[in-house]
Amino acid sequence: MKRQKRDRLERAHAQGYRAGVTGRSKEICPYQNLDVRSQWLGGWREAMEDRGTGLFNKSM
Repeated sequence: MKRQKRDRLERAHAQGYRAGVTGRSKEICPYQNLDVRSQWLGGWREAMEDRGTGLFNKSM
């Protein structure tokens, strides 16, 4: 995989994670491209799991 593509996917994952940590809805995903959207949603789901296990304060 090209570095440029990997960086874009990693950035989408990080953005999704930040959205999940702050409690935002997955419906706000700004991406339409399936690969990038999947990465964003994967980050969002990961953040939701982390919040559920108490890694973050839910009032953030």
